[in-house]
Amino acid sequence: MLNEPVTQLKGVGDKFAESLADMNIHTVEDLLFYFPYRFDVFEIKPLSELIHDDKVTIEGRIVHEPSLTFFGKKKSRLTFNLEVENVAIKAVMFNRAFAKKQINAGDTITLTGKWDAHRLQITVSNYQKGPAADQAEIQPQYSLKGDVTNYKLKKLVQTAVKEYGNQIDEILPEHYLHTYKLPNRREAVATMHFPESRVALKHARRRFTYEEFLLFQLKMQLLRKIKRESTTGNAQHYDKQKVDGFIGDFPFKLTNAQEKSLIQILRDMESPYRMNRLLQGDVGSGKTAVAAICLFAALTAGKQGALMVPTEILAEQHYQSLTELFGERANIVLLTGSVKGKRRREMTVAIEDHSIDIVIGTHALIQDDVSFADLGFVIVDEQHRFGVEQRRILRDKGLNPDVLFMTATPIPRTLAITAFGDMDVSVIDEMPSGRKEVETYWAKENTIERIFNFIGKRVEEGEQAYIICPLIEESDKMDIQNAVDLYHQLEEYYADSVEVGLMHGRLSTDEKDGIMKDFAANKVQVLVSTTVVEVGVNVPNATIMVIYDAERFGLSQLHQLRGRVGRGDKQSYCILIADPKGEIGKERMRIMTETANGFELSEEDLKLRGPGDFFGKKQSGLPDFKVGDMIHDYRALETARQDAQEIVEKNLLEENASFYPLRIMLENDTFLHDKLD
Repeated sequence: MLNEPVTQLKGVGDKFAESLADMNIHTVEDLLFYFPYRFDVFEIKPLSELIHDDKVTIEGRIVHEPSLTFFGKKKSRLTFNLEVENVAIKAVMFNRAFAKKQINAGDTITLTGKWDAHRLQITVSNYQKGPAADQAEIQPQYSLKGDVTNYKLKKLVQTAVKEYGNQIDEILPEHYLHTYKLPNRREAVATMHFPESRVALKHARRRFTYEEFLLFQLKMQLLRKIKRESTTGNAQHYDKQKVDGFIGDFPFKLTNAQEKSLIQILRDMESPYRMNRLLQGDVGSGKTAVAAICLFAALTAGKQGALMVPTEILAEQHYQSLTELFGERANIVLLTGSVKGKRRREMTVAIEDHSIDIVIGTHALIQDDVSFADLGFVIVDEQHRFGVEQRRILRDKGLNPDVLFMTATPIPRTLAITAFGDMDVSVIDEMPSGRKEVETYWAKENTIERIFNFIGKRVEEGEQAYIICPLIEESDKMDIQNAVDLYHQLEEYYADSVEVGLMHGRLSTDEKDGIMKDFAANKVQVLVSTTVVEVGVNVPNATIMVIYDAERFGLSQLHQLRGRVGRGDKQSYCILIADPKGEIGKERMRIMTETANGFELSEEDLKLRGPGDFFGKKQSGLPDFKVGDMIHDYRALETARQDAQEIVEKNLLEENASFYPLRIMLENDTFLHDKLD
């Protein structure tokens, strides 16, 4: 049986079993599905085709005896020349002193390593005596721990495949294998460990990529179905005529993208299942207007609404804008940590007896003393800033209210359908007409005097500026402009003509709110800050965003910062001060100056940084796929999602025998049980 302990295999003693356990290999099945993380392809190419800095394989004859030198503690360097295509190539090996006895003048040797085209030199990572034909073309490399070596693990896998390979059962229905031209599971496992050709390996990888994605998407779809069906009976019968009248009174026309998102949300509100939807939209795309209409719809259905945001100042801004939009139509209150004592008690009583229709606030909304009469619609703004538990408490304050999560962080579709697979996703990917695009420039630090001058002139005309720095104080480790130094420099530069403010993460919430209020009221004209201004606050008067050491930020973060300006009717500017050394940094700056669309930027960012960095590894909740790569294999991800949707909607796991193995696998999965507990 595949679930037998790995100690059943010949050659696995207690110590070896311990090291395998550290690698999460406990059973024979764990071992068989412990796939290599990399495949080294040994292919000899002509010197003229080798690319600088690439990993390459060359074959040649050693010209003279190797030279060995020692440096530092136990460190060594072995060098020798070999003749390749009548050209002398220098080979360098670090910390392989033992190889001196194995390598002799006149030997033919095959070397794999990093190629330096300028020096005609290879830094060797792998070597093999004899010509390349004597070694396998593709060599799998495993992630290892303890005293487990690649060789020992390979031998063990070989034994496992031989003795247990015929027990590997197929879990995908036959017609999927046929439609997508996938190898069966048994063949694919053997190929992943012992690939005979690159074509066979490609198909085995395709098979497991699809299998991983399908299982994950099935979990997401099942989770979504279970969540929906556990909350029947909260259909909101809103008044369509009143909602149309409310929209008609807006001083602007909704964009097509806003209308599309609105239709999706209102349809969810009418359904008997609880809504669990993410509304994505760039800064300034009009998410708040859509949210306001939905809140109004809930009111016409006799329900209360709540809007939770991460900061007090953002709560105040939402309160002002919604009060203007609703006028006399609703009783709206602002509930934050600043509301205390008698005023708070009066407010909580009014919320409980339904005298209040809409409550806007920070996490003060989820305190124990806040009880709603009939909470039907909840909006969580910048949802990634709140923990799962905080969001759950707010949800529990109503009888399964519909929940709309909003974010201005444009998440690429590839990630949205994976990370938020148990949510529906609406996207506002269109900006209101007449909005001026922020002009973006990339500058070097030697132009800073001109930039300060430019800011001074704009301030004279009543405008304001943000200047962003990566660090708060000077650091010995990194030569990066810091906020405190720059603040003092600007105070001196502008003397009394401009009021300069300083904001960073070490200030208390009250201090931060105070500074932002002063900036919003134009008491401070230039705000020097770390990235704490990234989310939320609306200062229409701010027209300039300067970002120091811009190459240190990801594209999505730069775009979020750029979104702080361009909120009024004046032309706005974003100036990126950067001197990137690497190609990725230069590419980021180029993309920023050419692209204003947040979703396009987020796709580019994903390619440059990978999904872990995009979300921040700890809070991403993204699965760690063994074989599949969400970015490069996004077509397979999309196909798996569509298949999973069909399987769950048609109840094929229960009703079609060919899906039974998939069902068994899902029933044994701890992920679903953890999520549902």
